[in-house]
Amino acid sequence: MRCSEIAVIGGGIVGCTTALELAKEGHNITIVDPSFGKKSSLSSNLNGTQASLGVLMGNIYKKSKGRSFELRRRSMLLWPKIIQEICTEKDDLKIECPLIRLASSKKEKEYIEELIKNKKSFKIKHIDKISTEYFSKVLNMNILGGLISYQDGRINPLKLMHLLKNKLHKYNVSLISRKVIALQRFSESNKLKWEVFLSDENKHVYDIVIICAALESQKLLAPLGHNVDMEPVVGQALRLRFKEDLNLEKWPAVLSVNGINLIVSDNQIITIGATVETGAMGSPQNLLAMKNLATNRSNFIEKASFEKHWEGVRAKPIGKPAPILETLEPNLIINTGHYRNGLLLAPACAEWVGKEVQKLMQNNII
Repeated sequence: MRCSEIAVIGGGIVGCTTALELAKEGHNITIVDPSFGKKSSLSSNLNGTQASLGVLMGNIYKKSKGRSFELRRRSMLLWPKIIQEICTEKDDLKIECPLIRLASSKKEKEYIEELIKNKKSFKIKHIDKISTEYFSKVLNMNILGGLISYQDGRINPLKLMHLLKNKLHKYNVSLISRKVIALQRFSESNKLKWEVFLSDENKHVYDIVIICAALESQKLLAPLGHNVDMEPVVGQALRLRFKEDLNLEKWPAVLSVNGINLIVSDNQIITIGATVETGAMGSPQNLLAMKNLATNRSNFIEKASFEKHWEGVRAKPIGKPAPILETLEPNLIINTGHYRNGLLLAPACAEWVGKEVQKLMQNNII
C-alpha cells in the first residue's frame, strides 16, 4: 500500500496527534498552522491549545455508552501509550493524578452520588470527611462532599506540545507556518487531489486534506459547499503567585468546584480556569468568580498576587455533539469542534482519522 501526501490544517494538540497517527503509518505529512514558530503570550487571546490547562475528565462523565463515552474511554487508554512513545530520557511527561470534584450545592452532590454509583469500575470514590472539612476551610465554602477520580487529572499542555513536535520531526513531518486561505479540488490521472492555497501566495498539492482548524474550518469549507456550524466558546484562566510556600500536600492534580478548575503548579503558583462562556471574549463577571474562589479565605489574598490573566477560544458545534468527525468527501476529512475537550479526546479522534485514511487506501480512492 503506497503512502499518501496528506495535509493537516491546524497544528494544535488535535492536529499534532492526528499527524503523528498518520506519520506512523508511513504517510508523508505536512501540518499547516500560522502559529508555528511564534511565541504566545498568556496575556493575549489564544486558541484552545495555547490556553489549555490540560485537564483530563475522561472518567468523570455521566454517560456510560454512546459516541462521546467511547471517545473518552478510548482516549484515556491511548494517552499513556502516546506519552510513553514521545518521552525521552531528557524530557519526561506523565498524567498527573488524581482529580477531585467538590459539591457545594445539593444538586451537585446528587450528581456526584449518581456518578459514583454508575462508575464503580472507573476508580471513582467519595472523598472522606477529613478532606471535605479541609477544602471547606481552605476555600471558605460549605462543601457538602465530593469525589476523587484516581485516573483523571491533567497533562502539562506546553510540555506535551514540545514533545509531540519533537516526535513529529523524527517522522519527517513538515511544518508550514502559514494560514490556509482556500482549498480547491482538481483531478490528476483520474484521481481527485487538493490544491492548498497559502497566505504567502504559494500553493501545494495533496492527496488528502485533514481539517483540524477549529473555527477556521467553517471559512475553508463553506466555499466547497460544506456547512459546518460552530460557535466560539471562551475559557478564562488566571495565575496566582504566592509570596511564600503553601501547605498544599492534600491538593490533587486538579481540584474542580462549581465548574472552575484549580491546578497547583508548585507550592507558590496556582492556576485557575474554566470554559463556561459563549462568545469570543470572556466576561468580567466570570473572571471575578474565579478570583473570588481563590480569595475567599481572608488571609489567602494577602499572600498572593494575580500574575497573569488570559483567554482561549474554543469551537463548539451547533446542533450536533462535539467533536465533529466526518469524511466530507472521499479525501476530505474533518476532525474539529472539540469544545472544551480537545486535549482529552485528541488520541481517539486521531485514531478515527487514521482508520478513515486506511479505508481510502484499501478502496483505492486515492
